[in-house]
Amino acid sequence: MDPALAPTRFIDSDHPDIRAFADAHAGTGSPRDKAVALAAAVRDAVPYDLYAFRLEPETLIASNVLAAPSAFCVPKAVLLAAVARAAGIPARVGFADVRNHLTSPRFSAMMDDPDFRWHAYTALNIDGQWLKATPAFDRAMCEKQGVAVLTFDGRTDSIFQPFDATGRKAMDYIAFHGEFDDLPFDLFTSEMRRIYPRLLVGVAEVRAARAARQHRRLGD
Repeated sequence: MDPALAPTRFIDSDHPDIRAFADAHAGTGSPRDKAVALAAAVRDAVPYDLYAFRLEPETLIASNVLAAPSAFCVPKAVLLAAVARAAGIPARVGFADVRNHLTSPRFSAMMDDPDFRWHAYTALNIDGQWLKATPAFDRAMCEKQGVAVLTFDGRTDSIFQPFDATGRKAMDYIAFHGEFDDLPFDLFTSEMRRIYPRLLVGVAEVRAARAARQHRRLGD
């Protein structure tokens, strides 16, 4: 089997929930039509949240991402790769370094590096051409942030919104790391721990605080 179509540890395209999602959202059109539909479906099915940034392997498995309340770019790229493979579309996970000009001051204050290293997208093979699609930023988040919703047309790369609605520069890609048939877990997690030790602690503290507030509300 083509490695870009095979189920893997993280891209578990043979999982029943992944196959059901693909069947529900891909439609019956051409591979291009299916890829466009699945990219939009994954984008909006799992809300994007920077504070969901974590490295436990189970949080990066596509079927678990599908059931998660939110996710960051890497698990969402893994999820799109999985549902694409389930629909018969060769897919890989790609990584790049990006400069996000619209990061909130609160999150920026926690970052060990001013840039987002190992930002993820999904590479999809359509009619023999590898194209980049970014399913990370859901429609609700884009509308809240005042940036255009990022869409994939199945013919050109779709990797960033260069400007927000007011004309401010939003994001630049500054380096590419490659595309992989499965999430390169050891490499990715070692790089995250090397580059972002303070950020990993900070987002974990924010998640703990959120959980505590939720617990108090449920207890009232």
